[in-house]
Amino acid sequence: MKNAEQVFPIYKVEHDTLLSMQGELSVAYELRLPELFTLSNDEYMAFHQTWVKAIKLLPKNSIFHKQDWFIETGYDAVFGDQTFLSHASERFFNERPYLAHHCLLILTKRPDNFKPVSSAASSLMRKHLAPAQATDEVLFRDFLDSAGQFKRVMEDSGLVSMRQLRDNELAGTLVRPGILEQYCFLLDKDDKPELKDIHLKDELRIGDNRCQLYTLAEAEHLPALCGPRITYDQYSTDKTKFSTGFASPVGALLNCNHIYNQYLFIEDSAKTLKKLEAKKLRLQSLSAYSRENAIGRDATQEFLHEAISQQRLPVKAHFNILAWTSDKAQLKDVKNKVSSALAALDAQPKQETDGAPQIWWAGLPGNSGNFPMNDTFDTFAEQAACFFNLETNYRSSLSPCGIRLGDRLSGRPLHVDLSDEPMKSGITTNRNKFILGPSGSGKSFFTNHLLRSYYEQGAHIVLVDVGHSYEGLCEFVDGYYFTYSEDSPISFNPFYVAEGDTLDTEKRESIKAMILALWKKEDEGVQRSEYIAISDALYHYYEQLEGFACFDTFYEFLKGDFYEAMKQSKVKDQHFDIDNLLFVLRPYYKGGEYDYLLNATENLDLLHRRFIVFELDNIKDHPILFPVVTLIIMETFVSKMRKLPKETRKMILIEEAWKAIAREGMAEYIKYLFKTVRKYFGEALVVTQDIEDIISSPVVKQAIINNSDCKILLDQRKYQNDFPKIQQLLGITDKETALIMSMNRANDERYKYKEVFISLNGQLSRVYRTEVSPEEYWTYTTESAEKARVKAYQKKYGDIRKAIAVIVQEEKQTKNNAA
Repeated sequence: MKNAEQVFPIYKVEHDTLLSMQGELSVAYELRLPELFTLSNDEYMAFHQTWVKAIKLLPKNSIFHKQDWFIETGYDAVFGDQTFLSHASERFFNERPYLAHHCLLILTKRPDNFKPVSSAASSLMRKHLAPAQATDEVLFRDFLDSAGQFKRVMEDSGLVSMRQLRDNELAGTLVRPGILEQYCFLLDKDDKPELKDIHLKDELRIGDNRCQLYTLAEAEHLPALCGPRITYDQYSTDKTKFSTGFASPVGALLNCNHIYNQYLFIEDSAKTLKKLEAKKLRLQSLSAYSRENAIGRDATQEFLHEAISQQRLPVKAHFNILAWTSDKAQLKDVKNKVSSALAALDAQPKQETDGAPQIWWAGLPGNSGNFPMNDTFDTFAEQAACFFNLETNYRSSLSPCGIRLGDRLSGRPLHVDLSDEPMKSGITTNRNKFILGPSGSGKSFFTNHLLRSYYEQGAHIVLVDVGHSYEGLCEFVDGYYFTYSEDSPISFNPFYVAEGDTLDTEKRESIKAMILALWKKEDEGVQRSEYIAISDALYHYYEQLEGFACFDTFYEFLKGDFYEAMKQSKVKDQHFDIDNLLFVLRPYYKGGEYDYLLNATENLDLLHRRFIVFELDNIKDHPILFPVVTLIIMETFVSKMRKLPKETRKMILIEEAWKAIAREGMAEYIKYLFKTVRKYFGEALVVTQDIEDIISSPVVKQAIINNSDCKILLDQRKYQNDFPKIQQLLGITDKETALIMSMNRANDERYKYKEVFISLNGQLSRVYRTEVSPEEYWTYTTESAEKARVKAYQKKYGDIRKAIAVIVQEEKQTKNNAA
């Protein structure tokens, strides 16, 4: 058994650089790659060209070594001072398995007089290492300049960022392993330092982990065609081709512990071409003796022709996958997964056995100069770059605002900011949201989840609904729920002035508008004298008010003191007919048909209540009630916008009710809302399910869509044939269309969820899972039977949280018994 110190190839770590025993200098970077499933075909091509451009800047005798780590891990829940539902969500997702990814790039400069290494000459096989070569300060600086140029070209693409690793990240500390230690002992970067035995005989084994090495090291094992992207069949349709990176099947889509190593060896191009010319001549002279020699000659001739005519950079390349598991029984499964992944590239999988230790050893960061060159093949930078892993996992936002959604591949919970972060970064100019999803697509469920998240973050929310979709959530957060039924008709009190509130001009104007709306029809004009009379009545009513402000006391004031004042001032009926006013308003006074409507004695403080639902299903066609309720809604939200502190988020969500609202003359109000709400730290949301509604409504088309930078779509398979209309109307790109049509096509059967597409101004588009805990499910459910069950249990236990907890426990018990 050898001690690692005897053969360890890294001489020292200093100046954020690795120096090998053979005098090779290496700098290492951590790469921040684009998120999986987010690039378009053009972006894949641009990214590929960026890699090639950057590689061509590297000096001769340099090595490009990209190392992608994919490690099976579990979501680590954080339990703290949380709400009932947030705690339930953390508990539900705790230890959810997913594949963590990080990407390293090591650029190495060999000494100009280096000798190529073969498997037999690996430092792992030698008893004595060559003495370290003295390095030249000027050469060191030149190499760092080349690395800096490489970094600048990559980052200028806007697709990737690179951060150079420091000494502690290279060599490690007492509490955190560096990249050398991570590679030697297969540790995650967040693991504690740990020593493990390394076995190279018979099999490659590191501690308890049994490793398998698969290589792409020979031209005949490569796919016949390669490119920057590949079609991902699981998410594709007859009309849309869903793209992913060419090497993604061996990257994030390969679901096992593995490292994907990508090597390019840049040598002296002139010498390389000279050698190939000599090889061609040699094969030419032998071509008469063997067909293989003739084929080899033609291939070499084509290679030389392409290199010179298209200014290609010839390189030597090698790609390998190091996969491992601690369970011996899973080795066959790992082998099948890797073989299938390579087959997806149309490559021939080759498992290395004899040369595995040397190839593994050369993968140590800074030791790529010790790579056995007999395991490389000749190619061009353009073809080699196709085999780079280009993508990483979805990332969480650090913003305090947002919603919890799931990573598309694993369901790992992510914090996604749809409002503030996109505005700060210049992606969007407003926080408004347009939500489109047919019936059964999970539209109301997603919206419930969004609103509950914003409510817990301190937002004031006003909802206008027509389907009782938010009844459970409103009950849960102890909001106001205004709905109409014969037993409990809808009731407001627009005259009430809450404690701490003032009867300002806006409040007066909204009451005047309501009185005039009750008095006059839409086609009846309002005279100036009538408006002044109503204003005068309101002013004197509040001046002399001693009791409770409501419509009844206002009506009594009108027919009492104000009536006498009008008669004494001899105002003519044609200018202000007070008898007509009293007659028309009589049904809203006590004893009248609608005496309940404007005389509420509870749920009065709409300004300070943070969750208010106006359920209009039973009154949306009522000629009297509906116009009054819409005026109340308008006044409520405008009051919140103007009177609540600037730092308080204000949200108004209009469900399918927008159709009725727009019809009732509120179209101008909707336009006003969508254009000005952002100035008050607010956001307006509209939810619809029918594409015909969008097309037929100029209000929606002009005001809502044009002023909603965040567009949220749910499963659109129902509209697949008509989707070009939606695409044109919403300004959706072909890339986004492919994303939308991929929703719910390859869902993980182990989990219950639906997918949602979110586009931020067309610049940032993602598909996420909407997956929630059972407690959240029972809070959001819109199924009648399930809502009835929650209500029954709430009545029994006296608390909705207790009711939901009991239901969840019962469901769990039923499931366990069935299993």
